[in-house]
Amino acid sequence: MTSILFKVNRYDPESEEGSYYQRFRIELEKDELEELTVLDCLIRLKEERDGSLTFRHSCGHGSCGSCAVLINGNNRLACETFVSDLLEGDEPEIEVSPLPGFPMVKDLVVNLEGLFDHDRAVKPYLLGERKTGSEEENLQTPEELERIKEAMDCIMCGACTAACPTYWDNKKYLGPAAFVRAFRWHRDSREEDNSERMEVLDDKKGGVWGCNKVFNCNEACPKEIDTVGIIETLKREALGF
Repeated sequence: MTSILFKVNRYDPESEEGSYYQRFRIELEKDELEELTVLDCLIRLKEERDGSLTFRHSCGHGSCGSCAVLINGNNRLACETFVSDLLEGDEPEIEVSPLPGFPMVKDLVVNLEGLFDHDRAVKPYLLGERKTGSEEENLQTPEELERIKEAMDCIMCGACTAACPTYWDNKKYLGPAAFVRAFRWHRDSREEDNSERMEVLDDKKGGVWGCNKVFNCNEACPKEIDTVGIIETLKREALGF
């Protein structure tokens, strides 16, 4: 039997208490450790210990991005973070907090409207669609798809933007998630005219020039997207290269 101390951030907007950590101790059998995720434990805590514990989750297998939180100081998907990978020392602790950089709503839930507003700002759709096939189809070769395939893996979990120090200091900065989404459409072979989007990306306050290449976003991305590389490509294109 392994005893694990969970320290979970609690916050109630209707209380004057402010944010604090509530401690839960969970006893796990050895065979459970290999398959239990942090999300599994949060669900167990909510069902068995405190029904008021609030957090987001949906698919449970890394596709939706809903369960992104700060786990032991790193932005991660709770559903993909195994408890066994976090055990250190004789008295292991797992600390779970909301994503940094976003306003807290309740406990582990944050307000992601800023993330989605910035996503909308980069116009995540085809601009001036170029017809490459018949009237019914707009064809794309496998090679053309490969250019944007990495960016298409983005699930908009917000982990990268929440890890970005530029975004912490400047909420007008669009952030890495928005840039990855912009890249996905900007480099799409079926797009006719992306100058309107490039104006947004080239903006001196909110655009790609705010990136200082700290690489926090690369570290945080659950899909291992080379976010910094994508931003550097957008910088070169903004300069006409």
